[in-house]
Formats: sequence, C-alpha cells, structure tokens
Amino acid sequence: MSHFVRPVIAMLLFGVICGAAAAEQSYTIAVVPKGNSHEFWKSIHAGALKAQQELEGKGTKVEIIWKGPFREDDRDQQIQVVENFTTRHVSGIVLAPLDSQALVKPVATAAQSKVPVVIIDSGLKSDKFVSFVATDNYKGGQLAGERMGELLGGKGNVILLRYAVGSASTEARESGFLDTLKEKFPGIKIISSDQYAGATRELAYQASQNLLNRYGREVDGIFTPCEPPTIAMTKALRDIGKAGGKVKMVGFDAGSQSVIDMKNGDVQGLVVQDPVRMGYLGVLTMIKHLQGGKVEARIDTGVHLVTPDNMNSPEMAELLHPPLDKYLK
Repeated sequence: MSHFVRPVIAMLLFGVICGAAAAEQSYTIAVVPKGNSHEFWKSIHAGALKAQQELEGKGTKVEIIWKGPFREDDRDQQIQVVENFTTRHVSGIVLAPLDSQALVKPVATAAQSKVPVVIIDSGLKSDKFVSFVATDNYKGGQLAGERMGELLGGKGNVILLRYAVGSASTEARESGFLDTLKEKFPGIKIISSDQYAGATRELAYQASQNLLNRYGREVDGIFTPCEPPTIAMTKALRDIGKAGGKVKMVGFDAGSQSVIDMKNGDVQGLVVQDPVRMGYLGVLTMIKHLQGGKVEARIDTGVHLVTPDNMNSPEMAELLHPPLDKYLK
C-alpha cells in the first residue's frame, strides 16, 4: 500500500462514518464496469461489496447494483446502462468508461439529472464527475518500460501490442512504456507499436499470432497493457517455442493465468493494480460526496511491478491473489 493511500482511506471512512452517525441513511449505487468477462472486473466488484459491508456495519445502508456490458468494446451497451441508471435516478454511479469520449455525454446528462458520477479505472475527457479513482497508468507503463530495458540489457527489438482505441487507461500505459524506452534505452528498437489486440482473449490471440508470424524471428521483448492480450500473447509465444524467457514478456494486470505463466517462467514482469481497492474507494468516495463531504478530485490507488523474484512476498501475493471469495458469493 502506498504511503499516501492509507490517509486517503482513513479520511474517506471518517467522513462516511461521521455522516452516517446522525441517522441511518440509504443509498443505491450503480457500479458500471467496462465489461464482465475478465478477472479484473471481478476484483472491482469485490471491492465495491467490501465497501458496502463496511458502510452497513456503521449504519449506512447501501445497495450495490453491478451492471455493465459483457464485452469491453460495446460502447453502445455501456452508454445504455448509464442512461438507464440516470433515468432510474439512482443515488450515484461509479463508472469505468470503456471509451474516454463516448461516455462524456451520458455522464454530463447524469450530472444534469443530479445523479453524481465517480469515475474509476480509466479516464474521461470531461469535468462533469465528482472524482477520478484509478491507477497512475502512465507510471505503470514506465515501470513496464524500465523492466523491459533491464531484461534486455538496453538492446534489442521490442513489440508493443496495444489494447483498444479510446481506452484511456491502456493508452496511458502504452505511452509511459514507449516514452521510457525512448528516453532511457536508446539501444532498444520498437519494431511494431500500431497493432491492437481487441476486447477479447480470442481476438488478442489472433493479433498475437499475426505479429509473431511477421516478427517472431527478430523480436526480443513484448509488452501488453492489460489482462486479455497478456494471457493471449504468452500462449502465442509458447505455441512457437519462444516462451520461457527466449522472448522477454512483460504484461499488465494479475489475471490468474498470467500469475501461473510467471511462476512457470513464461512471463518476466507484471505491472499490477489494486482493483479491489479501486472498487472499494470508488464506492466510499461516492458515499462521502452524497453525505456532503469534500472528496479529492484524483485518488491514486497504486501500481506495482511484480517479478519472479518478488511475487511470493506478502504484499505482492495479496495483489496477485485477492480474496474475491470473501465478497463475491
């Protein structure tokens, strides 16, 4: 846990608890993820339910409604979900926008309708929300770039397989990665950085195969900026006999398959977030705002580099194996 996150949590809980002390209040909070098919979002959900449990233990009744698109490229469905919650006039919406521009209008409409929105995970090109609770994604990309430079000794050919157009979180990671290689490791050449994985593991696997068909003989290292392409690219490397460190693999997010792949030697670095904390602080921040408290405009939930050397440390093990069963029934 970063040194400044603890006081943020303490302040949020203090504000929420004090606000609830006068009388029992009831809130309906809609939590809208980018999608539902990846482990990352299950961790967000668990964090939201953790906040609900703590708040109800202090006398503040909170109903969490979890609803989002199945696929992370379904902009229309996510827009519809937000619009429906606005029409229902829920107490507040905690939203991970899958597109930094497409969700601007629905969020503005919610704000006009007195339904406040807290943005989590990925940015929105708007000022109509209450707070932004997320990882410093550019820093995460920098950590990946530094790890890649270290693994390659500052020399070699690298591929960046991007995620999706309009995804602010992954775009920031990609920028941080490329900028770090350019500034600190001029001996590393980027041989491909314009391909996109797509929203599913299947699409990411096809994109990975295509890239390796073209560059498999010359690539020395690969970076993927989120869970689906990380798992897919690692599998594609195994398929052509280039896993096990022959091609250095640095990914993002703590999907259980990626953790297994690191344990088996196929992944040399994972930049991990704290999605349980993100969902938790997203809900706490919304409740504090609804109770009239002052909230920070930007809350950083932390980012860490996990390697085979530190993956079994207590701090990293908790990030790699979050206690989802404790909250998700």
